[in-house]
Amino acid sequence: MRLLLMSDTHLPKRARELPAPLLAALPEADVVVHAGDWVDTATLDLLESRSRRLIGVYGNNDGPGLRARLPEVARADLGGLRFGVIHETGPAQGREARCAARFPELDVLVFGHSHIPWDSTAPGGLRLLNPGSPTDRRRQPHCTYLTATVADGRLTDVVLHRLPPR
Repeated sequence: MRLLLMSDTHLPKRARELPAPLLAALPEADVVVHAGDWVDTATLDLLESRSRRLIGVYGNNDGPGLRARLPEVARADLGGLRFGVIHETGPAQGREARCAARFPELDVLVFGHSHIPWDSTAPGGLRLLNPGSPTDRRRQPHCTYLTATVADGRLTDVVLHRLPPR
């Protein structure tokens, strides 16, 4: 099962549209995950129409229209792994222990908010992934998103994709 992970698209404030390489990768994904801060419902509509399966949550910049359609926390069993998606996890300091305590039932937690790519494993095995942002790099060198594969209850081929400058 092929996954495409993104967060913090902030459309149309940070960009007019999703980057072409990200849009081109959508048909290759069995599951698309968005960890919040969509900002507009048009992006949700677009991803729903182009994704085989979409799992998304709302973020702190998402208004009532998105909050009515999306949960704060999403959970899904994907290829034998228990995934969770949330927008905010708090400060980087202590993140692994804090998330492992809050989500002891999960194998993988996808989050956003910081726009900073993150890949770590908490004591006990919880994998934490932040795909960064495909539209707003903030202080990062590149806008980014992640792809990964789930097979036989294992997460493999986790790749951070750097997008070309706009």
